[in-house]
Formats: sequence, C-alpha cells, structure tokens
Amino acid sequence: MINWQDFEKVDMRVGTIIKVEDFSKARNPSYKLTIDFGELGIKKSSAQITKLYKKEDLINRQVIAVVNFPPKQIADFISEVLVLGVVLDNKEDVVLIKPGNKVENGLRIA
Repeated sequence: MINWQDFEKVDMRVGTIIKVEDFSKARNPSYKLTIDFGELGIKKSSAQITKLYKKEDLINRQVIAVVNFPPKQIADFISEVLVLGVVLDNKEDVVLIKPGNKVENGLRIA
C-alpha cells in the first residue's frame, strides 16, 4: 500500500502528441512521440503502441504521461516521459489513456 504523500510525488500531466516517428532501433516495435505539455514544454517518449495505433491517428491526440521520472535511454533515443496506457490481457497491446474532454496541455492529473 502507498499513502497519499507517495501518490502526490507522481506528476501526471496532459499533453498533445504533435509528432510521431517510427523507432526502428527499439527492441520491440515502437514509435517516437513528441508531446506538447504546454508550460512544461515539448517532451519525447517511446511507446510500444504500433499494433493498435497508426502514426496519423496519433497526431493531435491528447495523452496522459508521468513527467517526473528521470530520462531513460532506449537505443539511441532519450525518453523523457512515460505515456500511460492500459495493458490488455495479452500483455502486449496497450490502449492509451486520454482525458474524456479536450483540456489545456500541461494540466495536472489528480
């Protein structure tokens, strides 16, 4: 179990995907995402979501991400945020979590 103070340490924010690229050097099929988090700036992430999402369908899509993990190097790419999703029963496919309504980029999830 965690307490409320533990939860408050996790900084989750809303951002809008503005660029999607194939990530051929990743071990598993992935995209490189460029995400606008408003006042927090533009951040990058790697996401293994190629089975359920086409690149063109991700542009302008809002997502929720943890923005206060340390950067992680994946092959030759630095992932700055962790985009959140639901892992399906097959343990391979991920459905992205998004706000129910369009909101301002950078707003905090509570």
